[in-house]
Amino acid sequence: MAKKKIGKQTIQFIDPPSIISTTSIVGPKEGKGPLSQYFDIILDDDLYGEDSWEKAESKMVKEAVKLAAMQKKLHLEDIDYLFAGDLLNQLMSSSFAARDLRIPYFGLFGACSTMAESLSLAAIMIEGGFADYVVATTSSHFSSAERQFRFPLELGNQRPLTSQWTVTGAGAAILAPTEEKGPYITRITTGRVIDYGIKDANNMGAAMAPAAVDTIKAYFQDTGESPNDFDLIVTGDLGRIGNEIAIDLLRKEGMPINKTLKDCGVEIFDHAKQDTHAGGSGCGCSAVVFCGYLYKLLKKDIFKKILLVSTGALLSPTSIQQGESIPSIAHAVAIEGQLKG
Repeated sequence: MAKKKIGKQTIQFIDPPSIISTTSIVGPKEGKGPLSQYFDIILDDDLYGEDSWEKAESKMVKEAVKLAAMQKKLHLEDIDYLFAGDLLNQLMSSSFAARDLRIPYFGLFGACSTMAESLSLAAIMIEGGFADYVVATTSSHFSSAERQFRFPLELGNQRPLTSQWTVTGAGAAILAPTEEKGPYITRITTGRVIDYGIKDANNMGAAMAPAAVDTIKAYFQDTGESPNDFDLIVTGDLGRIGNEIAIDLLRKEGMPINKTLKDCGVEIFDHAKQDTHAGGSGCGCSAVVFCGYLYKLLKKDIFKKILLVSTGALLSPTSIQQGESIPSIAHAVAIEGQLKG
């Protein structure tokens, strides 16, 4: 009998792991957005002193992990496992960072859901007694993602209004066994792959919204909680279009949570001033919004309880060229500033 599983898709931790440190690194465009004050490092140059965008993305991962460890006066040797993922083929950014960090490494691919996926697995590792310190990290880079999934930037292709701007950024969070101070990961809900038949790779918000709704619905069915128990339910990167679709679908499911539901892809950019069309996207989107903005407000007790629902479109250049639809997934992580009782 799985003692810590409740319902069909949710795990409830008996000894909730603590998130003891986070770091967020973002590019110049993200640093000009409304959340700039919450990021630890804002790059002046999206090449980060490297000679390719891919190397720059890998460097962001390395530096985010190192800084997160330094904040708690930890050495890299103190960290038992690294859970990391990105959008690139063979997890290039994460794997090359892991090569240099020399921490035992699990490479993850959940597309833009990877931050919640890495937090989920890191929490299981800690609460299961398999490690003392685990780092969960995720990254993306506008230019490396454009090169892989769309067109060479040099072509200057026009972007449809449904498209989203891949966030240049990396977030890292270190988890440890329950400490006196939070925030704490209390529950996780693992998503199912959902596919509503959307084939437009320039409208990923529409493809991912049903997955977000499916996971949010599963969380509340499994736990018996209600949206009113949370200060914020924040999806990963549905963007403006996907967020509107999610609100509508949730309303049809009998969960009108539009006042509580926010989206990292909407929050990270100023739509009126920065011309990001439908908003932000990418693995780094929910990573930097959580590790920067949300974590800091949890630490200050401004947010007492949030549900992070990172969303991912599980497409590839090959699947799109072959005319396949876009399967999507969302993972939910319940995070509380303080434990009850």
